[in-house]
Amino acid sequence: MKKSAIALAVSVALSGLLAACGGSDDGPAEVPSVSNPGKFFNRTATFAVCSQVGASCEDSTPTAAEIVAASEDGMTLVYTNSLKGEVGFVDIVDPAAPKALGRLAMGGEPTSVTVLGAHALVAVNTSQNFINASGKLVVVDIAKRSVVTEIQLGGQPDSVARSKDGKYVAVVIENERDESLGNGAPPQAPSGYLTIVDSVGAPATWKTRVVELKGLATLFPEDAEPEYVSINDDNVAVVTLQENNHIALVDLPTGKVTKHFSAGAVTLSQVDLTDAPRPNIVSLTQTQANRLREPDGVTWFSKTQFATANEGDLSGGSRGFTIFNSDGTVGYDAGNTLEHLVARIGHTNDKRSDAKGNEPENVAFGRFDGTDYLFVASERSSVLAVYDMGQKNQPVFKQVLPAALAPEGVLAIPSRNLLIAASENDDRATSSTLRSALNIYQYQSAPAAYPTIQSVNRADGTPIPWSAMSGLVAAASGTVVYGVDDSFFRGNRIFEIDTSAKPASLQREIRITDPNGKIAALAAVLPAAKDANAFDATDLAALVNADGSVNLDPEGISLASAGGFWIASEGNGTVGEAARPVLSANLVFKLSATGVIEDIIQLPADVNAKQQRFGFEGIAESNGKLVVAFQRAWAGETQPRIGVYDLAAKTWQFMFYPLDAVTSPNKGWVGLSDITALGNNRFLVIERDNQGGPDARVKKLYRIDLSGMANGATLSKTLVRDVLPDLRKTNGLVVEKIEGLAVLANGDALLVNDNDGVDENNGETWLLNLGKLNLN
Repeated sequence: MKKSAIALAVSVALSGLLAACGGSDDGPAEVPSVSNPGKFFNRTATFAVCSQVGASCEDSTPTAAEIVAASEDGMTLVYTNSLKGEVGFVDIVDPAAPKALGRLAMGGEPTSVTVLGAHALVAVNTSQNFINASGKLVVVDIAKRSVVTEIQLGGQPDSVARSKDGKYVAVVIENERDESLGNGAPPQAPSGYLTIVDSVGAPATWKTRVVELKGLATLFPEDAEPEYVSINDDNVAVVTLQENNHIALVDLPTGKVTKHFSAGAVTLSQVDLTDAPRPNIVSLTQTQANRLREPDGVTWFSKTQFATANEGDLSGGSRGFTIFNSDGTVGYDAGNTLEHLVARIGHTNDKRSDAKGNEPENVAFGRFDGTDYLFVASERSSVLAVYDMGQKNQPVFKQVLPAALAPEGVLAIPSRNLLIAASENDDRATSSTLRSALNIYQYQSAPAAYPTIQSVNRADGTPIPWSAMSGLVAAASGTVVYGVDDSFFRGNRIFEIDTSAKPASLQREIRITDPNGKIAALAAVLPAAKDANAFDATDLAALVNADGSVNLDPEGISLASAGGFWIASEGNGTVGEAARPVLSANLVFKLSATGVIEDIIQLPADVNAKQQRFGFEGIAESNGKLVVAFQRAWAGETQPRIGVYDLAAKTWQFMFYPLDAVTSPNKGWVGLSDITALGNNRFLVIERDNQGGPDARVKKLYRIDLSGMANGATLSKTLVRDVLPDLRKTNGLVVEKIEGLAVLANGDALLVNDNDGVDENNGETWLLNLGKLNLN
């Protein structure tokens, strides 16, 4: 049965709630009510911070948007760019078309911002070093984008908040520790504190008061190191002391600490605690006892309750969020549900499994159309989880939103039905094309657009974890497609995905195995390597794990006419290049329907001798032949090969594919990513550049015809569709790696991108239905 987005949201909400309570979703249960079930948040635009420097983001200087605030009318955003020592301004009068309004230097490192009246209040770190800490609160006229006055704070600020009535501004003075000193742990002088700014009258007349926070916590009483602050309607500030795993409440009118308590600990079960050396694996089977919450971001959502994002730091991080009562008792804890959520939607960052998992960094609250929502930002999985807070101590999962890399600042603007996420990471300088950005979401009467794929549960109640979706092929009939994960993971799998569900349901995983020793048999007859750089039997044997699973690089998948699957596994390394030795060859694997390796096909030796690290990317069976697409040209060649293997004769032929020229301002390369059979010797291929976001230029589908083509011929191609406009419709930064292509029996074309296992990637995976293509 096809599920609606609304029904699915309720279903996932129930699953998350029961998991948090230690229950099961196997049987009937009372489903908590959800307000406004027909309304969801959807991304309407993404503002790349680099566009403040140049409209096309040609400048490679890293930028950042860490914390974001909005003018009182909600029409202008102000964000902190710590890397550039400035704040930026963005016009969001039309939230679907944000416009750069310029930048303003702060004379230091801006760490946080809030808005009071016509002014932005920017916390700026001016410290010479960790010992000589200093900072200031810069008051900025938003309309004029000019500095009004500066208020000295005496230490390094990290978070700023204003009271609803405008009488007080609270500034956390963290005075952060030097993590390179000794083992990086507290105590390290000077200790932090809270500064209260009495903000009545002209900014130049504002006075400050200091609230001492030393001596409260039991872990490091002499080094408070407060992190984040939020103010409720009674003018009580809640302050997190992250490294101390402690929370303090401060009455702002009197400047007194009225309550303080430990943030406590959580025992997590069914989580992944191991960052295996690449290739990786996500295994939701481990337990972590008494994990300190170590909260970072915090927000009040009533006068007596607040939520914390339990990011962790020294020895903690409970990978979720907690609702606290103002007396220090816990009303609710998310447990492992956020970890399971990111695994279900392909956003697990396995490289962080041994640290703090998805790392919830911040929380925000907003009331939209009469419904209270809590927003939890995951730094390492780059998503916002949205919870309906209509029932006390029973958050109900509403939806999950994709964000740019590493969201930290989260801002609700209910008056305009808008939500903003500021993502601070910018990897352009390290060759990645993910840029720091502001994501703009709108609360609207529409189904949730994301995720496009989510998995069902395994028998143990945990979701099937997946990521790095590479090749794609459609079943012979119906709406099922099969995908594969690539070399980022060991123990490779085939995924069965029902695309009739919305989002598509990853309903089965098929592990690729070699119980019959086919890889070992090939290794036994492989010629000895002529030099240390060449591929040999030892390298081949290393592809098999002790349990019989295999570590391949499945980049292409096709149905086999005799049953089962064909997998094109890309080789690793470049012949003759010492820095990239050949560790595996490009191989074609014939698998049974249950994933068992039945046969292995090699390339001719003279072709293997030309191997470059950009090899097999797609495979298709048609008319008794296998057709494989090479990504880029190999040694001594100018264009990539299209290989044709005759299954009966067991012989290879090769043609050459004419690639488009590189047109991105960031240069890079253009190559092939997948191939799909259309019948009558015609095939559809993905041609793309290795650029994303504002740098992307080539994302196209071309048709080729192999009829009558001789060995060594150069093919001609016909443009079927430029899919760059389709990718831009996600309203995010354009994803780089479109790597999977399938055509359903009804003619609909499906496209999916590879999210690189969320490694230096924000994890977005878009399974797009392009409809019926014009293939004439």
